[in-house]
Amino acid sequence: MTSSDTLPTPAAAGTAQPKPAIPQDPADRRRWFALAIVMTAAFMDLVDVTIVNIAIPSITRDTGASFTSIQWITAGYALAFAAGLITGGRLGDIHGRKRLFLIGIGGFTIASALCGFAVNPEMLVASRILQGGMAALMVPQVLSIVHATFPAHERGKVFGLFGAIVGLGAVSGPLLGALLTEWNLFGLEWRPIFLINLPVGIAGLVLGRKFITESRAPRALRLDLTGVALVTLGLLMLLYPLTRGRELGWPLWGHLSMAASLLVFAVLVVFERRKASRDGSPLIELSLFRVKSFAAGTVVQLTFGIALGIFFLVWTLYLQMGLGWSALKAGTTGIPFSVAVSCAAGISVQKLVPRFGRKVLQAGALLMVAGLLLYIGEAGRYGQGISPWQMALPLVVMGVGMGLIVAPLTDTVLSGVPKEHSGSASGLINTFQQMGTALGLGLVSVVFFGAVGDRLPPEEMRAAFVDAFQQSLWWVAGVLTVIFLVMFALPARPQTHPQGGEDATAPTRAGGDASPARAQSDMAPARAQGDASPKEPVQAG
Repeated sequence: MTSSDTLPTPAAAGTAQPKPAIPQDPADRRRWFALAIVMTAAFMDLVDVTIVNIAIPSITRDTGASFTSIQWITAGYALAFAAGLITGGRLGDIHGRKRLFLIGIGGFTIASALCGFAVNPEMLVASRILQGGMAALMVPQVLSIVHATFPAHERGKVFGLFGAIVGLGAVSGPLLGALLTEWNLFGLEWRPIFLINLPVGIAGLVLGRKFITESRAPRALRLDLTGVALVTLGLLMLLYPLTRGRELGWPLWGHLSMAASLLVFAVLVVFERRKASRDGSPLIELSLFRVKSFAAGTVVQLTFGIALGIFFLVWTLYLQMGLGWSALKAGTTGIPFSVAVSCAAGISVQKLVPRFGRKVLQAGALLMVAGLLLYIGEAGRYGQGISPWQMALPLVVMGVGMGLIVAPLTDTVLSGVPKEHSGSASGLINTFQQMGTALGLGLVSVVFFGAVGDRLPPEEMRAAFVDAFQQSLWWVAGVLTVIFLVMFALPARPQTHPQGGEDATAPTRAGGDASPARAQSDMAPARAQGDASPKEPVQAG
């Protein structure tokens, strides 16, 4: 393949030849159906992470679950998810992203059914851990399939849609959980929050087999079992003490475990370097961190996860325990935030980032800080008498800021990644996000529960929750300020995708027509405005 094969030519841009007409082939539109399927799966996972929190009182009443069981119902999913993400991404590179996506969504659906029909807390905990493990197979394939299926000039629009899905999933979980629990469908109480995944998962499985095209790494890879063991051990040693620390009184072994996890990660790095030089098939492609956009972007993802981990848990506790609101009232309060994230995510990638580059993400961080400061002021002014409409402005400002970050950040991190490593890169991105969220949840014990205290009388508890909420928001604002500074390490403008990388893993189509000509012709209209010259690589986003 020559360099001219991967760049738009004058003939492709301006003459009536057969190639430019190919992207309008109806068969080629199947990738948009595939996008809808994988985005629906991503939304299903995002909702499932948060939907359980609202239903915890109902689960406790119905099953008699202890506090420890409730902890594991929420934490078991997160631990299994974080521990398996990198492995799930690499398995997709080796055995095919479509295949792993279908296995993941099928297993996720089965696990959801087991959760919905659980007869005791122990079965529910085990089913949630299985659900998190299946999500770890499914979720990394979402970005990998997008990265391998769509040419560079279309990814801006695609990642804008992805950002909107992230925004909707962030708040839709509590709202959907509140509705399903309060409706008590067929007398099932909390169980529909899991059973709703069944029709969605079955539809995704059937349609995914038809519309998603297979892609994998161009050369044979083998699963690095030692790497899997090390990364899983290191993550569990870090995340388990953070998840259980406050409940157990922050024991010494927890601190030792978190410190020792750093040694495990150091051993992992040494082993992966030797593995790469020996047979070229490591679990983690350390070479990815030499791509500036990826290295800086993963740091931003980690820090951003910390901010979100603190805010969303503290916010839920503040609304329900501090203000005494019902689950439904708390869920509907987040609608302005969700709408703002979705709208801002769409325009940030398609309109703003191509023109202003990194400044858009930094503006998003500053807007989120401004929204937090407004929220602190409103909470202090109105106290326990605050109403949802008085929260609307801070939530909208924060939502716009988050929307400006989440969608272009994904494109920025993956823009310089070769397609043969897109599965591994996707798993790393999600793992960094989950690690950040776990760190944020661990910090909640310090910044929120530490301010509330454990010995307050009931009549003072609500006021203490309101004060602790405001203190926690100062911490979140500080973390977002750090994010703003770290973003200076991101590329000032959208990255160019590696030359020739577009066809490195051209998807193999069901009918066997995986022709380079089709993949190359998809890239001909490099930009919507047609401003890409033949001498320039196609810009991402």
